[in-house]
Amino acid sequence: MEPAPFPFDPAAFFSARGAGHGHRLGIRYDSHGADWCQLVLPWREDLVGDPARGVIASGPIVALLDMATSIGVWMKRGGFLPHATLDLRVDYLRPAASGNAVIGRGECYRVTRSIAFVRGIAHDGDADDPVAHVAGTFMFTGVSA
Repeated sequence: MEPAPFPFDPAAFFSARGAGHGHRLGIRYDSHGADWCQLVLPWREDLVGDPARGVIASGPIVALLDMATSIGVWMKRGGFLPHATLDLRVDYLRPAASGNAVIGRGECYRVTRSIAFVRGIAHDGDADDPVAHVAGTFMFTGVSA
């Protein structure tokens, strides 16, 4: 795999951004590695989908997982290269506990000439008791690495 022309630092990306849906949702950077990224979606009342139970709606959790897996692809490819979500399957296993942040970790486990394969989980404090699992693919657009 050739080096990417635009290196990507997820910590710098999150500290510099000021717009977009991730910013609006309050998604924050936590950590990353060579092929993965972990992000945090803090609990907020305006993200609650079930006011009687105080449960974060599934939409923000899907956005969290889409973003974490997407950044996993950039990490695996070695830089900020264009791609689009081709398929993202989220198995929503249970509601997140009321008042708890949701942690999303996405990993890119394989890259072909035009597709990246991803997987990950979301949890609310215990990775062994996930809120959701995710599996998907991203299609490369433009420059390839």
